[in-house]
Amino acid sequence: MKFFKTVLFLLVFLVAIKAHAQTSDELKQKRDRYNQELQELNREYEQTANNKKSSLQQLNNLRKQINIREEKINSINSEVRLLDNQISENNTTVHNLQSQLDLLKKEYAAMILFAYHNQSSYNKLMFIFASKDFNQAYKRLKYLQEFAGYRERQAQYIEGTKKDLHIKINQLDNSKKQKSEVLADQIKEKVTLARQKKDEAKVVADLSKQQGQLAQQQRDVQRKINKINQEIKDAIRREIARKRAEGEKNTNSGAARNTPGTKLVDKKSSDNTVLTATPEDAKLSSDFLGNKGHLPWPVANGVITQAMGRHTEHGITSESDGVEIKTNEGAPVRVVFDGKVQAVENVYGTYLVVVNHGAYFTAYSNLKSVSVSKGQKLTTKQMVGTAATDPSTGDSSVQFSLYKGVDPVNPQLWLKPE
Repeated sequence: MKFFKTVLFLLVFLVAIKAHAQTSDELKQKRDRYNQELQELNREYEQTANNKKSSLQQLNNLRKQINIREEKINSINSEVRLLDNQISENNTTVHNLQSQLDLLKKEYAAMILFAYHNQSSYNKLMFIFASKDFNQAYKRLKYLQEFAGYRERQAQYIEGTKKDLHIKINQLDNSKKQKSEVLADQIKEKVTLARQKKDEAKVVADLSKQQGQLAQQQRDVQRKINKINQEIKDAIRREIARKRAEGEKNTNSGAARNTPGTKLVDKKSSDNTVLTATPEDAKLSSDFLGNKGHLPWPVANGVITQAMGRHTEHGITSESDGVEIKTNEGAPVRVVFDGKVQAVENVYGTYLVVVNHGAYFTAYSNLKSVSVSKGQKLTTKQMVGTAATDPSTGDSSVQFSLYKGVDPVNPQLWLKPE
């Protein structure tokens, strides 16, 4: 019975350790991703820092690094808490295994002593012949046979427990070593974070002297963003209007009723119904939705430098329907899913490509060149153009937006974590 309790305890403990190990691996992977992003941002910051004048790019880069470092420190705190739990559990297990081993050795010693006192064949025979009847004699014979087998098994349990104890002690040592390494990384990040916050304050002070010039730059950037957002929505509305007219025509002619899977469209139909009226569009839309969180990035290498939403810099509020992704100069820009090119537009010297995916649309802007045309069917990761480079800063980036109908949605939630 004690043996089965020990086995059950070990099984429960091993399951718990496995769950902790998985979480620990996930946290380590997250820390590695943070390190990768910080290395990329640091390279970019060193390039912009060579300029004598501070720039918005420097400030944005610093703030991004500060945010990532703070997230990394929080992640390290989670790792430390997890390792503390593992160390505590390993300590408990080592203690329990040691107690179990001591008990097994004690019981085994008692069995050896008993066997020693009864080792002669004469004593064994006397033990059997002293039985009251045949039934008792048979039971005593079986007892002696089972006792020998039990003693063998008990020796195996002792060896097994010793092995488990050795494994747990090694795991405990590894957890303590890993905790020391993680804490060292945390101290280094806190030192770097403090330094970067000082750098941020200095850049802000320098930029405050250029308030008027920077404000004009921000207004120019926002004017371009507004124009891009408007062009995207206009292209989507044109497609909705075209499909609505086509759907109403098919409904009135009876073609929609005779085509399996085709939805009836009238003036009161929602945009979503219109965009998914045909079986092909409905399937494409469903497949696109099914890949939420798993879509490839529009560039092979990049980091998000500005999230979707409203941002205020130097008193000027800007708002974007998508995200800005910093990438390599001339980097190929790829469509994130199968679809059809809805529009190709030139917006203040750079290109915009809008792609339809049923009820969803993706947009790729700030392109130096394009390699697709309106109406062209595309497959996942097919190139649509190349990223443009800002001549004043040398930064290359692409704006990526995602819409359901004419409503923008956060594209970060749809992209596969890098």
